[in-house]
Amino acid sequence: MKSKFGFLIMALACVFVASISVRAEGPPAWAYGFNTPPGAAAPAAAPAAAPTPPAPDPTPRHVPGSDKVFVRQQIANQYGPADWFPGDHGPMPDIVAHGRQESMIAACSLCHYPNGKGRPENAGVAGLPNSYFIQTMHDFRDGMRKSADPRKANTNRMISFAKNMTEEEIQAAAEYFGTMKWTPWMTKVVESATVPKTRPNNGMFLTLEGNEKEPIGERLIETPVDAEATEILRNDHSGFIVYAPPGSLKKGEALVKTGAGRTTACGLCHGEDLKGLGPVPGLAGRSPSYIGRQLYDMQAGFRKGEWTSLMRPVVAKLSDDDLIAITAYIASMTP
Repeated sequence: MKSKFGFLIMALACVFVASISVRAEGPPAWAYGFNTPPGAAAPAAAPAAAPTPPAPDPTPRHVPGSDKVFVRQQIANQYGPADWFPGDHGPMPDIVAHGRQESMIAACSLCHYPNGKGRPENAGVAGLPNSYFIQTMHDFRDGMRKSADPRKANTNRMISFAKNMTEEEIQAAAEYFGTMKWTPWMTKVVESATVPKTRPNNGMFLTLEGNEKEPIGERLIETPVDAEATEILRNDHSGFIVYAPPGSLKKGEALVKTGAGRTTACGLCHGEDLKGLGPVPGLAGRSPSYIGRQLYDMQAGFRKGEWTSLMRPVVAKLSDDDLIAITAYIASMTP
């Protein structure tokens, strides 16, 4: 006898068999950490001399609540980054703490942090089902998961890491992050017609000095509460703020809970409270930038792994405004 969950999945696949088209406007730049669409002309740069490697910075660095002291080189070390709060987690597997330098696999904790919360430019991996985590790494390895925006360099890095990792390393990382309960950043979702001016920086938006404002337009902005704490110190206790156009949360709630005639209710597969259901990951409280990228990557056919064949009809009719509303509402939820 098929399980109730299996029946719902099969019913979903049958109900949403339809033609699928990609939106003409292309990837939503805000979800990928850019101000312009792919292929937009970049400002002409002045000729520059060969870059000089920066001198080591011996300044001792601290973060509130931690008794650890690190210098910049330790904080950003790809093969052993700083761990400000080792009491937050159990022993890290070597692949998480150090990666494997001879194969150019950076430590998982460099980008996703020791607590697995990640940042807007990558993914929060804490609390993911083991099977989902492992399948995701296999999808990267097997060419089934790419970015719709070719400028997103860290996706290509993940593909390289997945190709070079052993099954034992993938399993160890999955078990380490999977044992953690997903707790969101201290993220606020603010609806506003104007937002602080920001600049793209390595896939993430950082606020500019001077407190200047600009219209939010048709985008969502996810930015650190404290840019230095996030980008320089990599403080995994320092959270983010999300700005969305007015009306996004109400529209997002309707889309998420009922489909609003454009999609299907997210809770059908992800659980009524969006905390996950079996091998299907939870969504509540996760990064709207990350969720927005995944929805578009599936819509455009750049993400083709397991379960994606069921998701593509679900996302087929979603506009950029829909993605903004859905991801803003999901980010506002308490897991």
